[in-house]
Amino acid sequence: MGPTASGKTDLAIKLSEQLPCDLISVDSALVYRGLDIGSAKPDGQTLAKHPHALIDICDPAEVYSAADFRRDALAEIETSLANGRTPVLVGGTMMYFKALLEGLAEMPAADPEIRQEIECLAQEQGWAAVHAELARVDPDMAAQIHPNHSQRLSRALEVFRISGVTMSEWRQRQTAAKLPFRPLQFAIAPQNRDELHRRIALRLDMMFDAGFVAEVEQLKARGDLHLDLPSMRAVGYRQVWQYLAGEFDLAEARERALIASRQLAKRQLTWLRSWPEIHWLGTPLGTVSQQDGTISRNLAQIQALLVTSSSE
Repeated sequence: MGPTASGKTDLAIKLSEQLPCDLISVDSALVYRGLDIGSAKPDGQTLAKHPHALIDICDPAEVYSAADFRRDALAEIETSLANGRTPVLVGGTMMYFKALLEGLAEMPAADPEIRQEIECLAQEQGWAAVHAELARVDPDMAAQIHPNHSQRLSRALEVFRISGVTMSEWRQRQTAAKLPFRPLQFAIAPQNRDELHRRIALRLDMMFDAGFVAEVEQLKARGDLHLDLPSMRAVGYRQVWQYLAGEFDLAEARERALIASRQLAKRQLTWLRSWPEIHWLGTPLGTVSQQDGTISRNLAQIQALLVTSSSE
């Protein structure tokens, strides 16, 4: 686990070169076909050499939920273990990790009409107004959701409007998941926030240089995609889509994408700081030789804990 641009994928690939591992992606953008550049999806050559399960499994017009992920991830884990291998889950979608470890409460199915009502409220009064309404009916959930996190806000308020029962109460009814294994949980993150911001900016520039705008143009030209879909709400995609729609220029799109990426990293770190049973790893910084040294130490720490765990 770790924030965006922290080096999770590179470390997982290095691990798979030393141990009989099966890599399983935990990323809400990588599940979608065609979201390649802006999602920092490993390229075809890398995936051919180091396959990742749960990448490119959905069309962008589809909705892929945390419940879908839990079902698919458990199936992939079971297959890996049955083959005598070690499943390694790698990604930054913390809600997916939480769903896997804790299970999910049964909640009402989405209602397009109610969701549209909430979208209209947001368009007319802003997402702060949606957050305020959620705080009135479900203060516990509102306290957990940032006012800018539109998708989670919309879903939490939608659940209450559909059922008259708050999402907090639905979750209290949740039955704890019983997993047939004990996961080892690792996190990687730069200790210096400025370093993380530098990495995020560098990767974003590389995305734009690699043809990110053209990628979103192709998605937009399909005609069946829109900004209400989870795929198009992914960080960077929304901002470039809005640029293509003429809402602002490319420089502003890049700046907004940068801000959204930093906000995502902040949310991911907030999750991780309160995450139980987590082992923190160092993040490779500086020169290539320094990076290799940090990666080697991380791999040694992971392998030592794997050995200890298997002997218990």
